[in-house]
Amino acid sequence: MKKLINDPDDVVDEMLDGMTAAHPDRLRRLPDTQVLVRDDGPVDDKVALVTGGGSGHEPTHAGYIGDGMLDGAAAGDVFSSPTADEFEELIGACDAGDGVLAIIKNYEGDVMNFETAIELAEMEGVEVESVVVNDDVAVEDSLYTSGRRGVCGTILVHKAAGAKAAQGADLDEVKRVAEKVVDNVGTMGTALTSCVTPEKGEPTFDLGDDEIELGIGIHGEPGTERTEAMPADEVTEHLTEAVLDDLDLDEGQEVLTVVNGMGATPQMELFVLNRRLQELLGERGLETYDAWVGDYMTSLDMAGASITVCAVDDELKELFDAPADTPALTVK
Repeated sequence: MKKLINDPDDVVDEMLDGMTAAHPDRLRRLPDTQVLVRDDGPVDDKVALVTGGGSGHEPTHAGYIGDGMLDGAAAGDVFSSPTADEFEELIGACDAGDGVLAIIKNYEGDVMNFETAIELAEMEGVEVESVVVNDDVAVEDSLYTSGRRGVCGTILVHKAAGAKAAQGADLDEVKRVAEKVVDNVGTMGTALTSCVTPEKGEPTFDLGDDEIELGIGIHGEPGTERTEAMPADEVTEHLTEAVLDDLDLDEGQEVLTVVNGMGATPQMELFVLNRRLQELLGERGLETYDAWVGDYMTSLDMAGASITVCAVDDELKELFDAPADTPALTVK
């Protein structure tokens, strides 16, 4: 498979250098690490938000560093967790004395290494809290998790908690808001093709030309069903109904939706999915407060998409509408 890379062993290192070169006034890289932080950080009088995980999901994670969202992120190798040492460096570099909230996707490596890093940081006197995002409604357990996987709903946690921190809220309040999003968001995805990791250079799983995988994970983990390819409306119905059944929302509930591309899906196709998604919400008596469409959490070059629904109230709407200025997401 053809890729625009040099040595596969250098791809994450070179990506991070490219990101800082593109955003020198926003991002800086901690020496001898795969950690990016705000160029103006640590920010005084504000709870710091940190996250991280395997590379290959861009713009997640470092793409959301900036005003109103994250203070820093650690990048692991492709689809591999950063080390506990990297997470510890991240926490220490972002703490300005008001505490740190770690936002962790529910994958065993991320959870384990973040927990170790938090223990080490607390020994150095840093106050750290954490939330684990587990929004994938497709499976209760997978090869990489105990419990549900953390996927695109994580971006909404970054946004709401980041806005709360920017308002000057304390660590307990920022954590409360993050958990509020976790409790009210669900996601399910589908793959039309496998992704190709730089190291392997070939598809990570076999999927026939006439097949799709429903409920796929962002690392290519198996989903709920492998089935024949179907029209976009049927795919949208399958994903949306699974999410809505999980959330069990009352009629009249307002929601924020995300149609997220997996890395190789044209915008045209994402908007086709969004069209049917919004029809389905109307049929259920739900009201769309905002609809995001684009690539927010990808899986390298996988063709496919995920659908996220988050129930909102006045507090969450205010936080989602609050200003943010990051490489991947700007809200004015």
